[in-house]
Amino acid sequence: MFHHIHPYPPYIPKTATKLIVGTLPPPRFTTGELKEGDVDFCYGSRDGQLWVILDKIFDLNLKFETTTEAIKQREHFLIKRGIGVCDMVASAKREKIDASDIGMQGVKLRDLVAILQQHPKIDTLLFTGGNSKNGPEYFFRKNLKSYNISLKQVSSTIPRIHEFQLPNNGRMVKTVSLIAPSGAANRAVGSLEAYKKMKAEFPHKTTIDFRVEQYKPYF
Repeated sequence: MFHHIHPYPPYIPKTATKLIVGTLPPPRFTTGELKEGDVDFCYGSRDGQLWVILDKIFDLNLKFETTTEAIKQREHFLIKRGIGVCDMVASAKREKIDASDIGMQGVKLRDLVAILQQHPKIDTLLFTGGNSKNGPEYFFRKNLKSYNISLKQVSSTIPRIHEFQLPNNGRMVKTVSLIAPSGAANRAVGSLEAYKKMKAEFPHKTTIDFRVEQYKPYF
């Protein structure tokens, strides 16, 4: 059984008003056996699309390589834009060594509610995935349940938006469940009516282009 430990602590700049919330990076980031094109940082997998999407939205000219410069580019962007990264999963066990969320067992979660209480500027959580089993929203709902808190739906259209109130200080926090920035989620994107409409009007556009349009208002 592979012990899949999150290799990075939460990255939360003092400027942060938003948090990107996922699960955890692929197993090779735990073992340190990175591939060419990986960046040794949050969402650094060469197979992931989050930084590709953000690069397109903000014209960042990012490097996609295992270098210190590539890390610093991403840190600079997050600090400048007031965005942090705090994935839900601290560790998990896997029978099959892969990056699937559904394959995680014995999951140990980070206490994101407690982390939010330590960072009073944060008012928005950007989930890189929805409420399907072992997704970031799914795990966050478990975290909230331990505090007897539930999400209140604000919008049912994709991306779904919820809000909740933190204990003690009563601060309201919004959550946005974005379509996962992974190749595995492309099938789900392809089934969306909004994507089909975009593709009919602009045949050259891709699932990444669709995500760019979805992510842009929230970043």
